[in-house]
Amino acid sequence: MATNLHGVLTALAVPFNTEEEIDLPVLRKIIDNSVDNGVHGVVAGGSTGEFATMTRDERLMVVDEVTSHVNGRVPVIAQTGAITTTEAIRHSKAAQRAGADVLMLVTPYYEALSLDETLNYLREVAENVELPIMLYNIPGATGVNLDPDTIGSLADEFEHIKYVKDSGADYEQALQLIHHHGDRIGTIIGWDVYIYSALVEGAAGVMAGAANVVPAELSAVYDAIVGNDLVRARELWKRLYPTIDTMLSGDFIPAVKAGLELQGIPAGVPRRPMAPLSEQAYQALRADLDTLRSVFTS
Repeated sequence: MATNLHGVLTALAVPFNTEEEIDLPVLRKIIDNSVDNGVHGVVAGGSTGEFATMTRDERLMVVDEVTSHVNGRVPVIAQTGAITTTEAIRHSKAAQRAGADVLMLVTPYYEALSLDETLNYLREVAENVELPIMLYNIPGATGVNLDPDTIGSLADEFEHIKYVKDSGADYEQALQLIHHHGDRIGTIIGWDVYIYSALVEGAAGVMAGAANVVPAELSAVYDAIVGNDLVRARELWKRLYPTIDTMLSGDFIPAVKAGLELQGIPAGVPRRPMAPLSEQAYQALRADLDTLRSVFTS
């Protein structure tokens, strides 16, 4: 499909069964929960999807399954970055064949690279693919920050570098991306508590793990903002923020999976060694979701 990413993009959780195998039927339910509730795109194999715990074959399977099940209803963004350039190119080409719409490239993690090494990696992958590319800036995981001017330069260098997911939790940098570079690269904010403010400032969209759990509510906030009804948007966000804050204030991936379970989708727990959500945090999230349901339906 012709791709113009915008709005609420769900960073899909990947469910595991009790043997820690990927549960494809439940994954389809998670996809449908987002798409049927108004999100504008979904992400296969991102951080919320625990890609770093998966084998190569599992990562390929997730992209294939998500792309097939979405079947063109919304754009699919495939996270294809890896520790080595060769592996990133392999995943990117496979995602192209699978029918993904956009490639999202996390830069190599674990061993922090220099900025030059990171840029060489991005350039080499970009030279080997044709799909639109979203740079994935998450310095807390990679040890390297892609600053706004560097991102803008890459967009100038490669016509198909069209987006950046900024997960640096640095709002000043996010604003610089939106206001100084928005003419040539779409900024997708990847830090859930910034959703409202980033959209008001003009971000192209938001990529949210919380959208697994509250897709309709986040879509309603977006719709109110683009409809210039900021009074309604603020009121909706005020109701939604406590749930987002509860999820982000603790262990986020376990909270997403617990939130799905509380919504009736048995997503299981994260792969070990990550632990499930604590009972105290689970009950706090349950209370927030119960309150949210009552205020959104009142």
